Amino acid sequence: MTKLPEDFLRQTRLVMGDERFNRFMEAFDEEAPTSIRLNPKKCSSELSCPNPPYECVPWCPEGFYLAGRPQFTFDPLLHAGCYYVQEASSMFVTHILRQFVKSPVTMLDLCAAPGGKSTAARSVLPEGSMLVSNEPMATRAQILLENITKWGWTDCIVTNNFPRDFRKAKTLFDVILCDVPCSGEGMFRKDPTTISEWSVQNVEKCWHLQREIVSDAWTCLRPGGLLIYSTCTFNTKENEENVRWMQEELDAEILPVTIQPEWHITGSLLDGFDEPVYRFIPGITRGEGLFICALQKKTACKSNHNHPLSTIHSKLKVLTPDMPQGHFPQVELSYGEALQYLRGEALVLPPDTPRGLITTTYKGIPLGPMKNIGNRANNLYPKPWRIKTTHLPSTPPDILRS
Repeated sequence: MTKLPEDFLRQTRLVMGDERFNRFMEAFDEEAPTSIRLNPKKCSSELSCPNPPYECVPWCPEGFYLAGRPQFTFDPLLHAGCYYVQEASSMFVTHILRQFVKSPVTMLDLCAAPGGKSTAARSVLPEGSMLVSNEPMATRAQILLENITKWGWTDCIVTNNFPRDFRKAKTLFDVILCDVPCSGEGMFRKDPTTISEWSVQNVEKCWHLQREIVSDAWTCLRPGGLLIYSTCTFNTKENEENVRWMQEELDAEILPVTIQPEWHITGSLLDGFDEPVYRFIPGITRGEGLFICALQKKTACKSNHNHPLSTIHSKLKVLTPDMPQGHFPQVELSYGEALQYLRGEALVLPPDTPRGLITTTYKGIPLGPMKNIGNRANNLYPKPWRIKTTHLPSTPPDILRS
């Protein structure tokens, strides 16, 4: 079993209690579940679910547990944005949005990279909504831009700003997701490198930073608006104690989310604090560690139909993908050609292919642009997105049924 810090073990046992803690520790001897979430815009009836065997994620109709972990890198449909590889606990954000958001909204995902919760949110927001996905760190913001672009939904904007920049811009949102930077305890099983980064001092640093982020976000939330707060950690300082602080200092109303007993979601673990918060604990819930809750800014919310586009573009750093955008003639690629394209190689297309910009497709789903000059087509797929490996399989992993 992975060696965990003694301070973490002691504190987590105190928070969870012996029975929960023992079940949590047993999960480290088990293989972490692999799950994907389908893109309803791109998954037609022919690509409606994975190849069996699979199981459904109970709180997310688009989510599926797979029997193993295939080589996702070699599936062109992943790169085309037909699905997102996301651990199941994080998909719970779709369940919250479905319960509380019934009409078009302007939503901000404040700390969005790599884009799992943003793509999940955009898939369930009502038609006419706009999503602003933000990431403060420049390198991570480029990864976010890639994933949002591949997801392919309209009314999405990717920004690279700090939370305080939104406060200074005085831009208001109906929904804000604060999936805040945290000490990462819930990622220990999935990403062992997070173990070496953990310390008691980092926990202290994180909960202070989290309150700063929430304070900036709260000023950008419309009266009556919804704030979703989440971490991937277990201690109460970053979770229940922060939520209690929001309740007392920001006058936030904590909203109950409808859940089912068979989901095995744990409630508050802070003595004397019984508000509706939701913990996903490996070994108890089928997923990785997550803490999440929904809060409302009191007073009635006025209907918002004016997206703050002018403010966002004039006062914030907006990112756009480095490739041509538009509707171009489409050319279908074989599996081998699709992998060549995703590696950034030039291709020789059929003789009747129109000259100029074209869109490559795989199984009818767009992959990206090329410029056909006749004897070859030059690859315009962004370099940072390209597959780096030189080993390419001859057959696709066939993750989605087709």
